[in-house]
Amino acid sequence: MREPAACVRTRFVYSESACESGGGRDMDKMVLRRTGPHRSRPERIAGFLIAACLLLGMPAALATGTEQVSDRQAIHVLNRLAFGPTLDEFRHLKATGIERYIRQQLEPDSIPEPIELRWRLSQLDTLKLDPMQLRRLYGPLPALPGFKPSPELEKAQRERVRLILQEASEARILRAILSPRQLQQVMVDFWFNHFNVFSGKRLDDVWIGNYEEQAIRPHALGRFRDLLFATEKHPAMLVYLDNALNTAPGSPGAHGKEKGLNENFAREVMELHTLGVDGGYTQDDVITLARIFTGWGINPPDARAYPEYAAVFDSTRHDYSPKVFLGRALKSSGKAEGEEALDILAHSPATAHHISFELAQYFVADDPPSALVDRLAARFQETDGDLREVLRTLFSSSEFWDSAGGKYKSPYQFVISAVRAAGVPVGSVRPLLGAMDQLGMPLYGCQTPDGYKNTEEAWLSPEATTRRISFATALAHGGLWSNDPAGLSTAHPVEAGHLEAVFGSAMTDTARDVIGQAPPGLRAALILGGPDFMRR
Repeated sequence: MREPAACVRTRFVYSESACESGGGRDMDKMVLRRTGPHRSRPERIAGFLIAACLLLGMPAALATGTEQVSDRQAIHVLNRLAFGPTLDEFRHLKATGIERYIRQQLEPDSIPEPIELRWRLSQLDTLKLDPMQLRRLYGPLPALPGFKPSPELEKAQRERVRLILQEASEARILRAILSPRQLQQVMVDFWFNHFNVFSGKRLDDVWIGNYEEQAIRPHALGRFRDLLFATEKHPAMLVYLDNALNTAPGSPGAHGKEKGLNENFAREVMELHTLGVDGGYTQDDVITLARIFTGWGINPPDARAYPEYAAVFDSTRHDYSPKVFLGRALKSSGKAEGEEALDILAHSPATAHHISFELAQYFVADDPPSALVDRLAARFQETDGDLREVLRTLFSSSEFWDSAGGKYKSPYQFVISAVRAAGVPVGSVRPLLGAMDQLGMPLYGCQTPDGYKNTEEAWLSPEATTRRISFATALAHGGLWSNDPAGLSTAHPVEAGHLEAVFGSAMTDTARDVIGQAPPGLRAALILGGPDFMRR
């Protein structure tokens, strides 16, 4: 049997019985053996951590119903409404109370942002540009009369566009770590994944930052209809799901690549974004919706009409024939047909159920209780898709409070929560992005429209656990940024006492015993790399 790559790097391998078990809750079956006579200090640390982590149990269920906020309640709230606790936020929540904390998080504009975060975000100039400005400055170079860009010039332009992805990534990571508006950051992550766009698809490398900044972020805690309209009309989505090519056959604008019906956008809008795969639509509805969306596309770079807009409606490519969508007859009204169709989808009971299921899966359990999903769907319909009210209902549910520790962190959640808990200064975000890449979750890198999974089955494996422990070890010992020229100039080891002030009383007895018996220099790594910390 081939050894997992991560096992080779640490000079440890799993026994065949452990690897074949596929991870999951059979982690106690893992057996370690040395692959050579000598091990470096980092290798000994990694080996010790792996062995110790196998002994750590899962946290007990959180108690609820008391006026005083227990440590476990505070950690549960911060693990779900935030990307894990920091020492300051842990103390703040315990002082202010859970109800007030949730109320504040649902109104993020009421929470001041720290000066450091505001200053660092202000340096990211590409986030201030609109889609047309981005394409003109960073898009493919036009072939002008008498001038054709050289291969060297085109290569230089392609390298320039990387700045957009770098700045979008930096903004996302810095906000997730430093912003006290944590629920907003959590919901941006949730909705970007729901309305996923892959940065490597044609012009989406130019528009990915603007898509998150203008289509996702302003509506992350607003009304679902507004979020739906903003995402589906954005040029990044129209390019990603090929609606920029969607043209009524035989229409005046049918030429080149834009000469036929493309169903991709229509199918994913219903299957993933609104109704869900079991939402009651048929293949005829997919075709009809594709006809409705004909003409929704991208403005040419040299457009004279509406030159300030990147996404436009081209009437010469639209299908003006009568249509019946989901049993409702639509008027032949051009662009307005698509908007009417989105309205129908936004207000469908199937959409309410599909979105409620995904929210419950993200915040409560991989297989959420059907009674909770039904209550959330009812609240969704009662409030016309008011996401704040749906979340308010979710956070007050017994199912939410009974689910502590039941969710396994995705790589993104694990990396961000570890840095937040560590409390170390954050220089360059590149080591964090690299860790996410190694853990199989590159930021803006999901190629499929269904986005990354948020279930334990998708992320828990022996190799992934080893990689997480390696990351936790590097972070705890201050070596995470050591090889990054843009990172911190000095090491910042994590103090175990800092972590124990947050997690100490919520640890299991087994975890406390293992950590207490470990050398002081390993205790922080044991907490950050332990199985308790990998759950939320």
